[in-house]
Amino acid sequence: MSWGTELWDQFDSLDKHTQWGIDFLERYAKFVKERIEIEQNYAKQLRNLVKKYCPKRSSKDEEPRFTSCIAFFNILNELNDYAGQREVVAEEMAHRVYGELMRYAHDLKTERKMHLQEGRKAQQYLDMCWKQMDNSKKKFERECREAEKAQQSYERLDNDTNATKADVEKAKQQLNLRTHMADENKNEYAAQLQNFNGEQHKHFYVVIPQIYKQLQEMDERRTIKLSECYRGFADSERKVIPIISKCLEGMILAAKSVDERRDSQMVVDSFKSGFEPPGDFPFEDYSQHIYRTISDGTISASKQESGKVDAKTTVGKAKGKLWLFGKKPKPQSPPLTPTSLFTSSTPNGSQFLTFSIEPVHYCMNEIKTGKPRIPSFRSLKRGWSVKMGPALEDFSHLPPEQRRKKLQQRIDELNRELQKESDQKDALNKMKDVYEKNPQMGDPGSLQPKLAETMNNIDRLRMEIHKNEAWLSEVEGKTGGRGDRRHSSDINHLVTQGRESPEGSYTDDANQEVRGPPQQHGHHEFDDEFEDDDPLPAIGHCKAIYPFDGHNEGTLAMKEGEVLYIIEEDKGDGWTRARRQNGEEGYVPTSYIDVTLEKNSKGAVTYI
Repeated sequence: MSWGTELWDQFDSLDKHTQWGIDFLERYAKFVKERIEIEQNYAKQLRNLVKKYCPKRSSKDEEPRFTSCIAFFNILNELNDYAGQREVVAEEMAHRVYGELMRYAHDLKTERKMHLQEGRKAQQYLDMCWKQMDNSKKKFERECREAEKAQQSYERLDNDTNATKADVEKAKQQLNLRTHMADENKNEYAAQLQNFNGEQHKHFYVVIPQIYKQLQEMDERRTIKLSECYRGFADSERKVIPIISKCLEGMILAAKSVDERRDSQMVVDSFKSGFEPPGDFPFEDYSQHIYRTISDGTISASKQESGKVDAKTTVGKAKGKLWLFGKKPKPQSPPLTPTSLFTSSTPNGSQFLTFSIEPVHYCMNEIKTGKPRIPSFRSLKRGWSVKMGPALEDFSHLPPEQRRKKLQQRIDELNRELQKESDQKDALNKMKDVYEKNPQMGDPGSLQPKLAETMNNIDRLRMEIHKNEAWLSEVEGKTGGRGDRRHSSDINHLVTQGRESPEGSYTDDANQEVRGPPQQHGHHEFDDEFEDDDPLPAIGHCKAIYPFDGHNEGTLAMKEGEVLYIIEEDKGDGWTRARRQNGEEGYVPTSYIDVTLEKNSKGAVTYI
């Protein structure tokens, strides 16, 4: 089956068909282009989706720890890889299918144009041959008619008796001329006809079949190219299926990695304060006051003794009580005054504690609605240097368990930095030895500044590690000894369970829980903790090294170079209580001031 033999007279139809084939090729190329744009937009949207839900990690504290969060972020990573595979599909289609189609379409247009031009030229040549043959035919026909006219004229004159001999001779000569010209045109017409028939046979049996064959081969190659592009279109998708399957398997593995028990344990590790639950409320015997008022002073010793035992038992139980959230906040309203807890005397001089109903009601309200006296200074920048002071450096604003974890993490980081600095020092020393043995390789003195800097860094890191280890030992010591102190019978534990720093930190050291001499209890501690009617005497003065804004409640703002009075020393939490000349008091960071204490200050409040 050949177009040249079967479609020898369908030049215009083949012209339209080949043009339709190229248009169809370009249409499919446009389809592939739009599919590529869809893949690219899909991959872009997937990446934007992943970017939107991926955490912006500004610090290590914000890294995901829960298995459910880690699994979700792993799924996001796999989805990001999946988006990358969609981009691979788009690139493969653009290179292997779309680009190839556009190049082939351009070549196909050029080839088609050339073949059609050859067909048109062959047709034009055949038309030219036909015109020449037709012209010779018409000329021969015309000469034949002229020769017939000349013959009729000669016969008419030859039969006419009145015609002269000269007229007959002239007519005869004209007849001979026309007959000769007719014979010549006849020969020319025969030659032109033979030439046209040859060219026509060549045109329809050689030239046109060859051109149509080339057009047929071109169209078949176009069809084959389309088939290859169809296959390449599918192969572009099939090549990434194994990687996409791995991405989906990764998502399934991430889903299987979710461990609810581990997440629950992480919640415990993250929020465990290390404090113990508050103890039972003590029994408050109001009948003792009734017995005392109706008595005439002859109450038996056994009742007095019983009253003393009850008071001690009450104090002992209340001493170990810890407040909700690890510390008892200093109340704003209503204050717990010394009248809520007072000492009564029996006629024989014995004393025992009595309680009113107000402390019980107050404690219950404080457990439900209590807030720290001073909010935590979380707005302050973490990781102050040694010069800036350890206001938050020791994590005293955190509960003991969380503080211990933070300190341990910092110690581990410092140890890693110390190891790096030590390795760098060893490398510098080796390089220095090489330079000393081979001076042409370098100057040993050029390494001295770097060595000195490295040694300074090592010393600094060791000091930091020692300081943090001391804090860690302090926290671990407090945590270990809390259970023993819980059952202590010291009366001060009934009044306060520790000293609050301005940022709400909890001080659990028994030596820091007593204000003034150990034998003073009751009224003096309540006066210091709650009433503060009489201003504390100054025990020294200080000069501000750095400015402090003092935005938080209970703090005192100060300017650089400002001189303040010291009324309470730093008790280990990084804060010192100071007073201005106008009487304004508050806490300032100890590392921000230069303290000068008076050795023989009268009335100085010290903490043992």
